[in-house]
Amino acid sequence: MQMKVSPELLEELTKDFKRPEEMESLYAQMLQHMINRGLSAELDAHLAAGSAEAGSNAGRSNKRNGKSVKTVRSANGSLTVETPRDRLGTFEPQLVKKRQVRLAGMEEKILTLYAKGLTTRDIEDALTELYGVTISHTLISQVTESVMDEARAWQNRPLDDVYPIVWLDGLVVKVRHNKQVINKSAHIVLGVNLRGEKEVLGLWLAESEGAKFWLSVLTELRNRGVRDIFIACMDGLNGLPEAVNAVFPRTLTQLCVVHLVRASLRYVATQDAKAVIATLKKIYQSASADEAAAELDAFEAEWGRKYKAVVRIWRGNWDNVIPFFQFVPEIRKVIYTTNAIESLNMTMRKLTRNRRIFPNDDAALKSLFLAIQEAAKNWKSIHHWKPALQSFQIMFGEDRVPLEQL
Repeated sequence: MQMKVSPELLEELTKDFKRPEEMESLYAQMLQHMINRGLSAELDAHLAAGSAEAGSNAGRSNKRNGKSVKTVRSANGSLTVETPRDRLGTFEPQLVKKRQVRLAGMEEKILTLYAKGLTTRDIEDALTELYGVTISHTLISQVTESVMDEARAWQNRPLDDVYPIVWLDGLVVKVRHNKQVINKSAHIVLGVNLRGEKEVLGLWLAESEGAKFWLSVLTELRNRGVRDIFIACMDGLNGLPEAVNAVFPRTLTQLCVVHLVRASLRYVATQDAKAVIATLKKIYQSASADEAAAELDAFEAEWGRKYKAVVRIWRGNWDNVIPFFQFVPEIRKVIYTTNAIESLNMTMRKLTRNRRIFPNDDAALKSLFLAIQEAAKNWKSIHHWKPALQSFQIMFGEDRVPLEQL
């Protein structure tokens, strides 16, 4: 419920303020007053309930017995909280509990900053600067460490039976191991479920990205409930299509257009990138494989002398590109949409740039998990998902696409 404050009261409260930030001090005082008043009301209710329960035959009646004072950290700065006590020691406050030193919301801010790649020392400085709250990096570490239980539960959660499309991706992170810094590969599976919602199915860390490890990842997905995948999009890793089909024999494997374009742009000068992307788009947006081949010839004629490596990438992977053209436009749009996979990759790469070296595997997994959660906040359902799902039903049949989903 929104409560209206009279203009006269607002004028009285703010008459001496000249800068907006001065309002923060007022709000902190009001919040502190509200908390202390609320705690006092909690004790009144506790004493009243105890009196009614005891009745007239009660022995020593319970009464107020002073108060304890402590400092609680909040997003609005440090607050002085006065917790009332009762004589019998049976009062358990709920608004600010015993031994609680942070108001709800501070943990979320710490985790958000951690997800953006800040170290515990950076977060300590940021909280002091932004909120005037001093929280030790040890306490911040404890807050972030609590995420590991959530990450493990997320990693082992049951999955849906069917994911029409999944993307298999890898990201290199630097981890300290036995006093050395080594590269490790974070394996990520991003899927679209039957409701058209994007979802990261899991996150795995290994010393290198290989088909053998991907086979264990896919086997785990099956053990967690996945029974069918219509299309698996991936980069050009040798043996990966075979690993997918070993676990999901009916899955169509497709070289991910996003990966192919990204690999191409590594060889393209910045000033040519926009024009090259526009020409490559003509290839993967062609109506048929024959038209796409003609557009590739046109690309080579225009850019081949300057960017031979890009032409080699497309021609060398052509057999893994052309399956794409058997799909109707509704499905193609979902496959080559860059929003989900690129948004996720952008968030992850920003994290790895900020946190250049992780002290151990758990720190890397914890940070990447939080980065995934942060990226997922901005995801929306796939546009025009129903037509794509109807096309899947026509292509793969009712036994693979449940009619109730249409």
